[in-house]
Amino acid sequence: MAPCRVPLVLLACGSFNPITNQHMRLFELARDHMQSTGQYKVVGGIVSPVSDGYGKQGLVPAKHRISMAKLALQSSKWVTVDEWESQQPDWTETVVTMRYHYGRILEEYEQSTGMHSKPSGNSALPSSPSPQLKLLCGADFLSTFKIPGLWLEDHVEELVRHFGLICVSRGSLQPERAVHESDTLFRHRQNIFLVREWVRNETSATEVRRALRRGLSVKYLIPDSMIEYIHQHNLYTEDSERRNEGTVLRPLMKQAHQPIKSLDD
Repeated sequence: MAPCRVPLVLLACGSFNPITNQHMRLFELARDHMQSTGQYKVVGGIVSPVSDGYGKQGLVPAKHRISMAKLALQSSKWVTVDEWESQQPDWTETVVTMRYHYGRILEEYEQSTGMHSKPSGNSALPSSPSPQLKLLCGADFLSTFKIPGLWLEDHVEELVRHFGLICVSRGSLQPERAVHESDTLFRHRQNIFLVREWVRNETSATEVRRALRRGLSVKYLIPDSMIEYIHQHNLYTEDSERRNEGTVLRPLMKQAHQPIKSLDD
């Protein structure tokens, strides 16, 4: 009898300013890889844009980033956009966001399986494995762990031990080295999944914004529906790029007053 696969949800946190085809490809690559292990069945994906409180220069309002992400993912049958993090008045640490979503996932799982109402003494009842949540990221994310003071050590521990990472590498980035150089990452390396992207796609949100600011075409880099939305709302102009100019990134402001818990990618 074949072992029952573990239900797995993928969570991607970030600015998504704007979301690009590359962002969406990460989900497809990660799902293919995780299901090829024979251990997991990917049952969902979540895009969680950061709140305006992040303070990053050029960050357009969350309501627009949410709307664009929803437009981009209209054709996806398994990846959704969640607004919880974007609606928080302050920047939310990645681990806190993961705790929130994992709590929701477990609650839905218990409701769907009726776990809470099962007789505790009936061990003969077949049980499906509990769902897991893992953070989906690019290879550059791992390098943030090495920046002094950006991560609280127990949050790194919680992230890789309790949840886990799926890291998609592209270009010349070598996530294996980041894992090797970190004692915490190396200790939990069995819960860090490295995915190689062989079909190269170097599209970045930074380059998309630069092209839009200069009046250049971004067709085939982002969905047409997003391009129409951007023009309709006059986003990514020289003025919008100066938004938050001179503002200290919120994670660094938090660090100045209290130990920082994590850094949103």
